[in-house]
Amino acid sequence: MIKLFPIIFILLWSSAFITTKPIIDYSDPFAALAFRFFIVFLGFLIFSLLAKNTLKSSNKNIIQSIFSGVLFHGFYLGGVFYSISIGMPTGVTALIVTLQPVLTNILAGPLLNEKILKTQWIGMILGFIGACLVLGFDIGDTLPVNGVIAAIISLLSITFSTLWQKKLSNNLPLSSSNTYQALGGCLFHLLIIIFFTSPEIIFSTTFIFAMSHQIILVSFGAFTILMYLIKNNSASKTVSVFFLIPPTSAIIAWIFLNEKLSILDIVGFLVASIGVYVATRKEKK
Repeated sequence: MIKLFPIIFILLWSSAFITTKPIIDYSDPFAALAFRFFIVFLGFLIFSLLAKNTLKSSNKNIIQSIFSGVLFHGFYLGGVFYSISIGMPTGVTALIVTLQPVLTNILAGPLLNEKILKTQWIGMILGFIGACLVLGFDIGDTLPVNGVIAAIISLLSITFSTLWQKKLSNNLPLSSSNTYQALGGCLFHLLIIIFFTSPEIIFSTTFIFAMSHQIILVSFGAFTILMYLIKNNSASKTVSVFFLIPPTSAIIAWIFLNEKLSILDIVGFLVASIGVYVATRKEKK
């Protein structure tokens, strides 16, 4: 079962991009995320108590977990939700964020003492070219500039949060660490809606269904699998599965959201996916 975790993760994580749009159609994106991670926090808290996993730890460990949640659930998901809410195509947002493996492999050398191969630099260049093909040469005419900026912030956040989690992860049980991370995400989005937006949510059937999907399958399922993979593998090996997210998300968006893909978009997806794969594959000895 554990060997199937990467495949299960990709399917669940990719589907999150699809249920994001139905959620933001009926809510402020940050209000939706605050609600989501309040429920996730309660879920992990109850599970930790029932499983008798300790929630007590040093202030340093707790703060590290909360900060990890701010990066993962706050800046990363906040950027994704906001970019899609102002008109960024789901597939393009997914592609930008999925360049994470390239950045992670580049930074894993100096930060985690992992060896950087020549193929990783080649993959980075291919990934960048693929992103340019999808984004176009004048993003102001085709895509919302603020949406692109928000997606880039998401990319940087998930990259550094992965490295942070690997380098500074504490010895708390996984469910306990997830509890504090969900708390960090909830508090982050509460601050956003208090000072910048409004807590607007329409609890329609569509919203409830999409939110339930993200809470149960993505937050409890995919995120827990990701934390397990980060804890038990190298950062570069963990993020290597992300190269499958662009085509998976694009196909799901095309099927369920009726989003169109041009030939150039498809070529860009393929080039970027190949780039991420080249950057993260193991070198033959």
